[in-house]
Amino acid sequence: MEIKFSGVIPAPIPEKDILQSEIWGRDITFNAGEKTLIYADSGKGKTTFVNIIFGNRKDFTGDLFINGKNSKNLSLNDYSALHKNVLSIVPQGLLLFPELTAIENINIKNRIQNYQTAERISEMMEILGISGFENRKAGRMSFGQRQRVAIVRALCQSFEYILLDEAFSHLDSTNTQIAWDLIREEAGKQNAGIILTSLNKEFEKEMKKLHV
Repeated sequence: MEIKFSGVIPAPIPEKDILQSEIWGRDITFNAGEKTLIYADSGKGKTTFVNIIFGNRKDFTGDLFINGKNSKNLSLNDYSALHKNVLSIVPQGLLLFPELTAIENINIKNRIQNYQTAERISEMMEILGISGFENRKAGRMSFGQRQRVAIVRALCQSFEYILLDEAFSHLDSTNTQIAWDLIREEAGKQNAGIILTSLNKEFEKEMKKLHV
């Protein structure tokens, strides 16, 4: 898979932020299987960057190409297909249904493809330290627990790229490493790329780094 930015500048964004960015207004290509860290302080456009790729933001100049297709020419059905088979995401806001349990939130995604077995889902929840919380409503879980539910949910589909928007922000260093290892394992099975946004330079030694 290839994701290519060609002179993309979101609106609005200050001129000084464009000048300092390694992404905005530049030509940048993200290739199949690559791991990329997008880092910056709060409010500099990390979430905007992810939402442009995922199709949630259209307010930008320049061009975004996904597998050679200009995003401006993609229909809602095209994006639906991308979200089903090509792009997975852990959004910063997580977007869990608070009235549903952890396992219900996960299974909503998994039933689309039946990609993971029930046994593998249980195994992933145990790895991330949320085994036993399957039947707890998401709205009654801590943000860190909800992040881990959202990570499992994102891994319950096939994908060529997974977008992680500050997906470890409420996890300690030990649980961050555990979650990262699980994501790498699942992405590796599909030779999928990873884009991680963060306030910090997490895992910078094993990833390409870009300042948004």
